[in-house]
Amino acid sequence: MPDITEQQYKLFVDFIKNGIISLHEKKYKKLQKLKLEDILLRKNLYLFKTKYLQTPEEVVRSVIDAFISSSEETTFGNFLEKLAVYISQNLEGGQKSSTKGIDLELTRDLIRYLIDIKSGPNWGNSSQITKMEDNFKKARKTLQTSGGDVNTQFINGCCYGFDDSPEKGAYRKLCGQRFWQFITGDADFYLKMIEPLGYQAKEKSEEFHELYTRKLIAFTSIFHEDFVENGIINWHKLIIANSGIKKSL
Repeated sequence: MPDITEQQYKLFVDFIKNGIISLHEKKYKKLQKLKLEDILLRKNLYLFKTKYLQTPEEVVRSVIDAFISSSEETTFGNFLEKLAVYISQNLEGGQKSSTKGIDLELTRDLIRYLIDIKSGPNWGNSSQITKMEDNFKKARKTLQTSGGDVNTQFINGCCYGFDDSPEKGAYRKLCGQRFWQFITGDADFYLKMIEPLGYQAKEKSEEFHELYTRKLIAFTSIFHEDFVENGIINWHKLIIANSGIKKSL
């Protein structure tokens, strides 16, 4: 494939910067709308009990941080998938696939590549990997039915991490540098992404931290009122709120 031109690279950098701004805005709005009861219902409070959390602020901070971390992993993973598709579209006419279980399709040197994109290498258990392989088989059958004898190759692309045994038999697993080099043709693209990913990080982080502090103070006050008795967290009451039957059946 041809080398990335300066104009194309600028296009990709702009896409990353705009995407990062959007991610920061979504993260801010999610925290802005967040209510204490939402995270207390969603999180495994049995797990938090094992951490020997003794004060309302420790519990509240832990559940907020767990919520933010989980949300960030999902939204950032989706962004990296969109970035890979966007780059492929502009470099080789790749396209977002409509086939179940396939994220990206592109043709290169008469080979039709069908790519399932994941954030990192440790994304699934054995049954999930088997499901991916089944999706690959169904996609091949569909292509052969609609377009005759098509030379297809399947790739599990991981946006970060590494796997030094990429050949998996039915498919190739390309992680980190290998994946971005496959998409862009540039062995250093995975490093070139770093600077634009940090676009406005300081300004947005300060804005987010200010909101985080306000939420922490407000949630801690509510938690103290609802779940603290005689200066001690009432874990029974907290677990009932989290896991107890809400109404008679």
